[in-house]
Amino acid sequence: MNLTQHYDQLYETSSEIISAGKYSIDSELKNESDSRFGITLLIRPNDEIKANIQSFISELKKAEPEQYFYPDSDIHITVMSIISCSDKFTLNQISPNEYIEVICRSLVDVEKIKIHYKGVTASPSAIMIQGFPSDETLNNLRNRLRENFKNSGLQQSIDSRYSISTAHSTIMRFQEKLHDPKKLIQIVEKFRDYDFGEFEVKNLELVYNDWYQRKSTTRVLGDFGLR
Repeated sequence: MNLTQHYDQLYETSSEIISAGKYSIDSELKNESDSRFGITLLIRPNDEIKANIQSFISELKKAEPEQYFYPDSDIHITVMSIISCSDKFTLNQISPNEYIEVICRSLVDVEKIKIHYKGVTASPSAIMIQGFPSDETLNNLRNRLRENFKNSGLQQSIDSRYSISTAHSTIMRFQEKLHDPKKLIQIVEKFRDYDFGEFEVKNLELVYNDWYQRKSTTRVLGDFGLR
C-alpha cells in the first residue's frame, strides 16, 4: 500500500464528512471510568518536531477550543499494538519481562528508523499528522514482531483490529460538537502539506496505556535504545 495514497484517500473522505457536519464525536473521552487498557510499542517524536506540531495545534485550538488536543507528552506513533485496549485486560494478567524479551529479540540488527512528518490528514473523528518512514526498516520490524509474538504463545491481539502499516500521530479528537466544521477544514488545508520535520528514532517504549495514551495513566514497561 502506498502511504501517500492511503493518507490522501483518508483525507478526501473524512474532510467531506467533517465539512458536511457528519463527523463523529468520541463520547469516551470525558468518561472518567473508561477502563480500556492495553500494551503498545511506540515511538515518540523529538522536541523540535513536537514544537512544530504545537504551532499547528494552537491554530486548531483557536477555532475549536472545546476539543481534545494531545499534549506533547502523549504524541506518539504506534509501532505495534500488542494487546489492544479493552476493559477486560489488566497488567497483572501478564509478565512484562516476557514481552520485553520478545521485543529485544525482534530488535536485533534493526537499522536506523527515520520518520518524516509531512502534511496532515483526518478521520471522521480526529486530525492526524502524516508520518512517512524513510525506508522499509519500520515495516520489517513490525513483521518481525508479528512473527515473534505469534510464535511466543504470549497473550496478544496483534492485527486483530487492523494490520498496522502507517506512521501517523493523532493530535486532536472531537469530544464536543464543532463550532464551524468548514473553518476547521480550512485550517487543516493550510497544513495539508506542511513539513513538520524529520527525526531519527533513538528509542522505542513499551507502555501499558489507556485508549488515548494519556501520560497520567501510562506506565512505561520497557525502553529500548536503537543504536
